Amino acid sequence: MREGRQRILADIQAAAITEFSRNGLKGTSTQAIADRAGLTKPQLHYYITGKEELYNELLMRVLHDWKVVFSFEEHSDEPARVLGAYIRQKLDHAFDHPEMSRIFTREVLDGGHNLERFWPVSRQWTQKKIDVINGWIARGLMRPLDAQLLLQHIWAMTQYHADYALQVRAMAGLPPDAPLEREPVVRELTAFILAGCGIKR
Repeated sequence: MREGRQRILADIQAAAITEFSRNGLKGTSTQAIADRAGLTKPQLHYYITGKEELYNELLMRVLHDWKVVFSFEEHSDEPARVLGAYIRQKLDHAFDHPEMSRIFTREVLDGGHNLERFWPVSRQWTQKKIDVINGWIARGLMRPLDAQLLLQHIWAMTQYHADYALQVRAMAGLPPDAPLEREPVVRELTAFILAGCGIKR
């Protein structure tokens, strides 16, 4: 019985991820989520209160991943290794979970009203990374730069492969559902960022 419930909840969440990533919160209906999950609308509401509940759970998951998965080693003297691992983690997430990235991006484009309570904590997480980078700069391990801008550039370049996957495939002459090769992207982007930071590998 419990396994059946967990399976249905997983189906609902998967359906919600697809619908929210395509249509945002406002453009997604509970009927659309129910249809995609293979449920009737009354069946869906037996398991969830409403779409807002699901949406906020998914936003929290995105932010949790960015805090836990994309962390920095705070006491490392190896910026090449730490930044390289960070870029790898960000790209892996973009390639493996593109719909989650698009949910966040759509929320920002829609004004980010559901993120307002998360920004203070996100700034704290980001500040810790900024402090690590500034520590490397102070010790002469990388060239002087704006650490906040560096992180924003990494976010933009890694999320591109999730948010703009359609364009990536179109420019490469690939079918819309063709798998993308991540290793060349990891190599080129890591080399580009480390060189820009004045870090020798």
